[in-house]
Parts: sequence; C-alpha cells; structure tokens
Amino acid sequence: MEADGWDPVQYEQFKAERSQPFHDLVALLRPVPGGRVLDLGCGTGELTRLLHEHLGAAVTVGVDSSPAMLEQAGAFAGGGLSFEPGDIEVLGPAPPVDVVFANAALQWVPEHEAVLERWASLLGPGGQLAVQVPANLDHPSHRVIRELATEAPFATAGDGPPPDDRVRSVLAPERYAERLHELGFAEQHVRLQVYGHVLPSTDAVVEWTKGTSLTRMRRHFPADVYEAFVAAYRDRLVAELGDRRPYFYAFRRILLWAAR
Repeated sequence: MEADGWDPVQYEQFKAERSQPFHDLVALLRPVPGGRVLDLGCGTGELTRLLHEHLGAAVTVGVDSSPAMLEQAGAFAGGGLSFEPGDIEVLGPAPPVDVVFANAALQWVPEHEAVLERWASLLGPGGQLAVQVPANLDHPSHRVIRELATEAPFATAGDGPPPDDRVRSVLAPERYAERLHELGFAEQHVRLQVYGHVLPSTDAVVEWTKGTSLTRMRRHFPADVYEAFVAAYRDRLVAELGDRRPYFYAFRRILLWAAR
C-alpha cells in the first residue's frame, strides 16, 4: 500500500467489473475530433487512453491526486494524452475544454453541487460533462465499515475520530438532474443503474472494498489495528450476507451526462 492510501494492484483486482460503468459513461458522449478533454480522477490511465482515442481528442489531460496511480498512468501518455497531479475539487482556471469527464471520482470530494458548478465553468460552448458515482451507501459492504468504526476497540484506536464515508456526499439522481438544469445545460441524461457483479464468494467483497472504501481506514489505523479491523469486518459481513459461493454483488451507480 502506498503512502497516499491507494494501491493500484488492489484496485485493479476487479478491473473488468470496475471498467463497465466507464464504458457506459463514454457511450453517452459525442465525439470531439480535435477537441480538449479533462479526465478527473484518471487513476492508472489505461481507461483515459481509451477515452482519448474514442473521442478523437487532440489533447486529453488526466488528473489525479495519487502519486501511485499517476506512476502507473505514465505508461499510457503520448499522442496528445498527458497526466498531472491535481485536486479535482478545486481545479484552477484552465482553457475552455470540450469534455469534463469524471468516472468514479466525484464521490471522493464533498459539496457536489458546488464542484459540478466549478467543473461546468471549465467547459466551452457545446461542452459536455460526464460523471459516474457509486450510490451504494446503504449496502452492507459500506454500512458495516461505518458501524464497526464507531465500536470498541476501533472507535478510539486511530488518530482522532474515524473518517466518515465519502460516499455520503453522493446526491439523489433527481438532485443531480435539477443541478444540471440550474447550471444551464441544454441537454441531459441522468440514470441510476444496478451493476451485478458475480464474485467468487461473499468474502471477495472485502477484497473489493480494500481497493476503495477501506483505504480511509488503512490511513487512519496503525497497521496491526487495520488488520484486526479488516478481520472483524470480514466476519460481520459474511455473517450478514451469508457465505455464498458465488456471491452476486448488486452495486448501484449514478451516470450523468449533460451538454451546453
């Protein structure tokens, strides 16, 4: 695990499952031959390369806050595609772009309404905004982490209060639709979609969340406490969901697209 909490190898253990929402989001976009694209929260960069080629862009910039992810992304740079570190929440002024794209990234920042306004301000005439966020906050895979973190011995074992689940910032699909209208987009498409992932077992859900939701606990706890937390989480999750082999992991996501 890297110092910033992100482990590209762990994250990409479910590469195929995590990629499908990306492809569905890209399918909503119109090509922008010779255009400029921003991919916010680009991760390891492989999907950013596909986005760049699919849209026919002249310039695509992938932005991520994780040095570990950006180190992997460098292998996909070239031909108008580049990567740079940055905070997707507070991007500064930039030349107008044709597409702002954020797949599985917005959930990591608060105040989504304000962030969407800042992202929309980066678009030129006819620009497109495409965003995908998980909406699985109440699933046991997420809920059990929050519950366990408030119980002894974990509630007082870290550096301060347990970090909250960033997915709590995710809005209802209809609120995203309303916000896009308020921001002056002429066209929009917003939908809630359930992705069914057939995992080898219930236990595999733990490996899934170790690449995302559990990263905040890894940063919060000493190494030995984190391992104990994961073990307790695994036991409680399997007790609640049952020891199923395979396990059907129903994962809700919100996809939104809008055009000026």
